[in-house]
Amino acid sequence: MRRGVRILPTLALAVTLGAGLPTAAHAADNPFERGPDPTENSIEASRGSFAVSQTTVSRLSASGFGGGTIYYPTSTAEGTFGAVAISPGFTATQSSISWIGPRLASQGFVVITIDTLSIYDQPASRGDQLRAALSYLTQRSTVRSRIDASRLAVAGHSMGGGGSLEAAADQPSLQAAVPLAPWNSTKTWSDLRVPTFIIGGESDTIAPVSSHSIRFYNSIPSAAEKAYMELDGASHFFPQTPNTTMAKYMISWLKRFVDDDTRFEQFLCPAPDDRAISEYRDTCPHS
Repeated sequence: MRRGVRILPTLALAVTLGAGLPTAAHAADNPFERGPDPTENSIEASRGSFAVSQTTVSRLSASGFGGGTIYYPTSTAEGTFGAVAISPGFTATQSSISWIGPRLASQGFVVITIDTLSIYDQPASRGDQLRAALSYLTQRSTVRSRIDASRLAVAGHSMGGGGSLEAAADQPSLQAAVPLAPWNSTKTWSDLRVPTFIIGGESDTIAPVSSHSIRFYNSIPSAAEKAYMELDGASHFFPQTPNTTMAKYMISWLKRFVDDDTRFEQFLCPAPDDRAISEYRDTCPHS
């Protein structure tokens, strides 16, 4: 059974103010909107409206992280894009999360999936490495001119998800964080202010949601923008294979908070009625 716990003031206000406005006027109000008006089909598709190219970052050329792959929209006709750095989990490499890169990039983001300095790195180190990867993207990468350095986000799986919490706590200027089945020995994130969307797996036995995802979510101040989604029957490894539900709401959160794109609020608020979701919590005031 899906259980909605609703306790996001800015989302509701924006929905009310934006209702009925023509698309052209809406776009004029927000210069960061990228791509056509979203639909359920467009955010569930394996590829969005942007053609995607990719380039490799070698371990030797990286600084503070273990190299990776950059996925980016081929066209610059709509201007610059927000950027997202994504870390794999404990003992894993970027190949375990590689499907996420082009999927997000095709929706209008520059994305780097990273390898860590060691596959055994703990969450705090992974958080530092995510931030180092964002610095590389915006300052040294071959696609830096395509990126708006004021609109950055982090994500990660397992210890990489724990690392995304660390990065968000250490760099409050980030626009969003999306921890996926996150693992971290630190349970309290009362100083975190970055809009954070935590996605857990109901059947995760490695980072059980009761002692990880839900505790992390509950510890983030209610004044912050936050959401928690639990995938029905999902194990710890759901981010390692293409997952439409995960991608759909991850895209929506990043669009809303990295691009300030309120067209995507409809997918986040009120709580989605989706059989693939066993629980959903957020700070949206709608019932």
